[in-house]
Amino acid sequence: MMTSTIGEVVDFLHSIAPNHLQEDYDNSGLIVGKRNTAVKGVLISLDCTEEIVAEAISLGCNLIVSHHPIVFRGLKRFNGTSYVERTIIEALRNDIAIFAIHTNLDNVKSNGVNEMICNKIGLVNLEILKPKTNEELNIGAGMIGTLSKAMSAADFLHFIKAKLDLTIIRHSSKVEKEIQRVAICGGSGSFLLTEAKIQGADAFITADFKYHEFFDAEDQLMILDIGHYESERYTIDLLFGVISNNFSNFATHYTRVDTNPIKYYI
Repeated sequence: MMTSTIGEVVDFLHSIAPNHLQEDYDNSGLIVGKRNTAVKGVLISLDCTEEIVAEAISLGCNLIVSHHPIVFRGLKRFNGTSYVERTIIEALRNDIAIFAIHTNLDNVKSNGVNEMICNKIGLVNLEILKPKTNEELNIGAGMIGTLSKAMSAADFLHFIKAKLDLTIIRHSSKVEKEIQRVAICGGSGSFLLTEAKIQGADAFITADFKYHEFFDAEDQLMILDIGHYESERYTIDLLFGVISNNFSNFATHYTRVDTNPIKYYI
């Protein structure tokens, strides 16, 4: 059986979420490693940390595919004073490549971050919430869809908590109307609140809303802030599925490390 190269895995993932679709601030793509290296095994994670590199070593993986890039800005020194530097040093020392597929995976409709969340809660008739252009309606930020059955705000909160296996939900005031049309944005999505209102959403599920931004719901919809990690963790399932279903000549592993930096005391 012929071996696959890192470049072949990268090209396949870019066929799902082209790299040019990432936002200007992003740093998706092959961050560490060479394209012509043969893949021994792949580890899928949401973040790339020292623990993830150690896990890759223990599993015999030489490619980490993460959603969030380990490097967002240029590094001037590699002396191990930050977790970013230490992670890169360990990856280089152990010949482990690091690939990130971030906002380009956020911006596609099919096999994207937001479709995965929509499928988890059973939304249908899915559309991009804010398309990039009028000509490319399958590319853009967020997603909106419809529940098969409308429910009260209280029932909706209970439903989402159970479906997404959440510890806690921060939310704006419960709306009096029933909830059926739901907007979604994995990660930080407060910039899409106005669009969610325009598109007639009864609720908007995302993360990283600031205190004063909850007032902006203005009883037109209910904001559900479920946490950044919690809103994107099913991306690991997505990436595991598409890679393992399309490459059979190496093992693909789902990380067992919880990289969520936020902890809850309940």
